[in-house]
Amino acid sequence: MDGSARDRDAEGRARNARPRDGLGRPLPYGADGVARQPEGVARTPGQTLAEAQRLLDAGMPFHAHEVFEDAWKSGPSREEPLWRGLAQLAVGLTHAARGNARGGASLLERGTDSLNRYAAGDGVPTYGIDLAGLAAWARELAERLPGPLDAAAEAPRLRG
Repeated sequence: MDGSARDRDAEGRARNARPRDGLGRPLPYGADGVARQPEGVARTPGQTLAEAQRLLDAGMPFHAHEVFEDAWKSGPSREEPLWRGLAQLAVGLTHAARGNARGGASLLERGTDSLNRYAAGDGVPTYGIDLAGLAAWARELAERLPGPLDAAAEAPRLRG
C-alpha cells in the first residue's frame, strides 16, 4: 500500500489490513502476522470465556480483548460492564506487555472498577468468573510495572 488510499473491508469501511503480531502491533505489509479475531461473532458466555482464556494463555491479550468486545456489543445491556471490564483488563495486559506501564496500569484500574461495579449489581450472572481474583491479579500486576513482560506468563485465570 502506498499510503495514498486507506485499506477498506468488503463493506467499504476503513480497516487497516496490515498484519499484526500477537500483541496487536501492526507489522509491515507482507510480513507474517497472527490471524485476527473475526469481528461480530456471537458466542455464549461459556464460549466467550473459553476462547478468551485460550488467547490469554497463548500470550495474545489483544485478541482476547476483541472476543470480550464482541460479548459486550452483542450481549444483554446489563452485562456490558462485565464484558467491557474484562476487555479493559486484556488491553491493560496488552499495554503492559508492550512496555506501556502507564497505559497498562490505567486500563487495569478501569477494568477492575468496571468489574467491581458489575459485581455490586443485584443478581447479575458472573458465569463462574473469579471477579475478586481478577481484581487482585490486576492490582498486583499494576504494582509491578513498568517494564515489558511476558503476556502468556502473566495471563490471569478467568474462572476460579
